[in-house]
Amino acid sequence: MPWDHLTERTVGIQNGPEEAPSCPAVTSRAEDPALERTEMQPEPKPGDLIEIFRWGYRHWAVYVGDGFVVHLAPPSEYAGAGASSVMSALTDKATVKKELLSEVVGRDRYRVNNKHDDKYPPLPPGKIVQRALQEVGKDVLYKLSSENCEHFVNELRYGIPRSDQVTDAITAVGVASLAIAGVSLISYIVSRNRRQNQ
Repeated sequence: MPWDHLTERTVGIQNGPEEAPSCPAVTSRAEDPALERTEMQPEPKPGDLIEIFRWGYRHWAVYVGDGFVVHLAPPSEYAGAGASSVMSALTDKATVKKELLSEVVGRDRYRVNNKHDDKYPPLPPGKIVQRALQEVGKDVLYKLSSENCEHFVNELRYGIPRSDQVTDAITAVGVASLAIAGVSLISYIVSRNRRQNQ
């Protein structure tokens, strides 16, 4: 069953120069060395959305407890991935995975970001976790514009698939297009006026 039927606090993490730790199981901040390097802000709670800052984009996951997250992973999103890959934009398949938050984050920063709680009522945490865990192991369609990791986690938490990254990109392209059109129009008018004055 594909995920499309599913219905700001901040936590930062920045690993030092050493390699990201790999832990077989994580139950608290004290047991995960990567979490000890946080800015000592609250740990995520089950059902929280985790925003991971990759180079050039943001990856999203749902915290399900005991140090684990569930996320939609196209081929470029492997545990510990620290940089973006154009492959995530070119693929049409992804796998829903349950992995340690510290391994998914790797050396990147992350924060809890339930940014739509004021707009949409979140489902109960237990329901969010249950829905996320039911999807683990499934291969699903992946489209950067309509079925990406941000759509996936918002669907799990709010029952509404949406991606601000996609909306922001569309807005940016629209604004850039208008700016280019404006500059072109001004250039044309100036050029025409110069020719008429000669």
